[in-house]
Amino acid sequence: MIEASIKKVDINSLPQVAEIYNQIFRPVRTVENLERRFLGRHNPLILLAEAKDRSVGFFVGYEWKPSTFYGWFYGVLPDFRRQGITSQLMEYAHRWATEQKYARFRIECFNSQRPMLHLAIELGFDVLGLRYDVDHKENLILFEKALG
Repeated sequence: MIEASIKKVDINSLPQVAEIYNQIFRPVRTVENLERRFLGRHNPLILLAEAKDRSVGFFVGYEWKPSTFYGWFYGVLPDFRRQGITSQLMEYAHRWATEQKYARFRIECFNSQRPMLHLAIELGFDVLGLRYDVDHKENLILFEKALG
């Protein structure tokens, strides 16, 4: 396990988030695309995970509704997976959301991302349902957990 440094950052760090995101996911997202997603969103949270003197992971979320916080995107570079970094990002985000008085925390995960599905269950999330993502032509599993 790597002890990553998890830092809460602001929207000015979206270029770093986009760089990591585009090494992990498709389709590619621009900084402008990420900025647009934040328009009108309340209480955004942006986290960067650093290990071995570089940014290796991120978490981006915002208020889904007044009682629920939504983890929109999160990821860790392939060379740094299975070393506890995603767990550290999630633990930070859960702690922060609890401090912000959210009662529930929601995430989504592609059905093909088995390690993340297992982690969501391990972290105490319940399956809410699924939805079909037309961009990726794949099912997303919806998870939610109670905070506090």
